[in-house]
Amino acid sequence: MKKQELASKKVIGIWVRTTNHEEQALTDIQALWGRFMSEEIMSKIPNLIGSEIYSIYTEYEGDFTKPYTTVLACEVSSLDEIPEGMKGLEIGGGDYVKFVAKGNLNEGAVGNAWMEIWESGADRRYTTDFEVYGAKSQNREDAEVDIFVAVK
Repeated sequence: MKKQELASKKVIGIWVRTTNHEEQALTDIQALWGRFMSEEIMSKIPNLIGSEIYSIYTEYEGDFTKPYTTVLACEVSSLDEIPEGMKGLEIGGGDYVKFVAKGNLNEGAVGNAWMEIWESGADRRYTTDFEVYGAKSQNREDAEVDIFVAVK
């Protein structure tokens, strides 16, 4: 695991409060993705930068076994204009470890990567972690998703 320093980013999107208890997060996050796509949320985000979608994990109540907030968002140049029903936040800069989920998204490639992260022994900060769905994630059967985990 190699640390890298990332600059802060501003994002706007929709969110859900969830927990990993009894796979509740799987249900909640799948529903959030369904809403993001069906309501074309990306097209409603002002001051958009790029076409990547960020799946952000933040507002942790403790470690990964405790409740947290998931935000599906896009990077923006400003948080001055946040549409009603959406959340704007800044992903703090600092030290992160990058993991890459590879494989079939429909068969749990990202979930499997998180299981590895939980068992990795990374000295996590539990501030803000995120996945980046960019060009390499478009083929759902052979995708690559970058996962950045905030570390001490």
